[in-house]
Amino acid sequence: MKYQKELVFGLVSGVLVFAMLIGINVMPFVLFLALVYFASNYLGVSNQRGKTGTLITAVRKEQLASFDDIGGQTVAKQELLEALDFVNQHREAKRLGIRPLKGILLSGPPGTGKTLLAKAAAAYTDSVFVSAGGSEFVEMYAGVGAQRVRQLFEQARSAARKQKKSKAIIFIDEIDVLGGQRGKHSSHLEYDQTLNQLLVEMDGISNSEDIQVLVIGATNRPDLLDGALLRPGRFDRLVKVDLPEKEARLQILQVHTRNKPLASDVDLAQLAQETYGFSGAHLESLANEAAILALREGAALIEQRHFLQSIDKVMLGEQQERRPPLEEQQRISLHEAGHALVAEHVRPGSVATVTILSRGETLGYVRQTVDDAAVYLQTEEQIRQQLWVLLAGAIAEELTLGCRSTGARGDFQQAIELARRYVLAGMSPLGIVDESVLGKGEFHCAQQELLREVEQAVRAYLREHLATLKCVAMRLQQEERLTGERLREMLTTE
Repeated sequence: MKYQKELVFGLVSGVLVFAMLIGINVMPFVLFLALVYFASNYLGVSNQRGKTGTLITAVRKEQLASFDDIGGQTVAKQELLEALDFVNQHREAKRLGIRPLKGILLSGPPGTGKTLLAKAAAAYTDSVFVSAGGSEFVEMYAGVGAQRVRQLFEQARSAARKQKKSKAIIFIDEIDVLGGQRGKHSSHLEYDQTLNQLLVEMDGISNSEDIQVLVIGATNRPDLLDGALLRPGRFDRLVKVDLPEKEARLQILQVHTRNKPLASDVDLAQLAQETYGFSGAHLESLANEAAILALREGAALIEQRHFLQSIDKVMLGEQQERRPPLEEQQRISLHEAGHALVAEHVRPGSVATVTILSRGETLGYVRQTVDDAAVYLQTEEQIRQQLWVLLAGAIAEELTLGCRSTGARGDFQQAIELARRYVLAGMSPLGIVDESVLGKGEFHCAQQELLREVEQAVRAYLREHLATLKCVAMRLQQEERLTGERLREMLTTE
């Protein structure tokens, strides 16, 4: 009936009004009906979302990627391809008694391309690709998450049958939300029930089914996952997707700039060198921001300077319009000049940019290049070099202006963490130590002794090169930004 809901609402309202007139307390009935109404609506919407695919997304073939579209990640792609070959050659694998893979777990920092790898896996195996997020399965009402897990697997099989394919890939992003260790949520068991249903569904994947389903999970916290999920027979392969190294960053930049008009001065190798710590998402954003900057200027080609300026934007954010007073600008210039001067002393050629232009929360900064070949281990000398650079800003202020400022607080926090690492690595006079049994006073004294020693050495160096420091700071205050090459030219002429 077209107006069925309106008629029921009017009838119930009339009954309640009549009951009130004859002196019956109708408040408990009102509260009960309201609770039933909202609960039914919520569950109805939840079920509808699961059935219609609003939460669970089946990706079309043209939306998938290929492994050629993913720069870098050579090891991860090789591991994934080896696992996927078992899926493509399932008949040969079955003949040899090899059970099919049930799950592949991609783990690594955010933005490293885990979703792209999963899409490329679907294209490589000619599978239906169905994706969902881990948070989409957990609700406050018991049983909803488990129901959505069942719907996810059923949708994958149905989509494969419609497209006349024998394979389907289910991609679950942020699977640590869904597959966290059981027993951690004592308030209710919805998390555990949802995970249990996922375990049951993965166990149900067998050779006898007409559709071969492979589950690919992605997480940046594999340590949070339940042990039952990680055992062989569920997630059979663990593929690490790490931050790209220099050569991989170059490949990623080549992928993201192949559809962009580049000027002849663009040096992607230099950009790869200066973007240590960037993920694939960062590098894609770098290429995009450089194109946006060229568009704002009305340039026909994207130049190297557009990329270099975009590195700072991706790292620290948009440039701020605020300009500190002249007195503060002088202090900031001396602070950053101290960092830059000492950085060039301890590791020549390391400074890429030094500026006093505000970006994000920083009033100024020195960006250094990092050698990828020397980042896995830190020697005593390397830690001391970093401490030299971190303490140089505050000491430069003190030598030239007579006092320090709060601008060095972030530097000091990093220096304290480095000193802590130095002591725990057995590099201090205390030798090999155990933090749990070492007294706090002894630990503190060892840290302070290291910082004091470095501070004295930096002060002596800057006092000896005070004229150079003031010259660099003055030029920095005038130009607001110096490239590493310009800084080194100034230092050689002094």
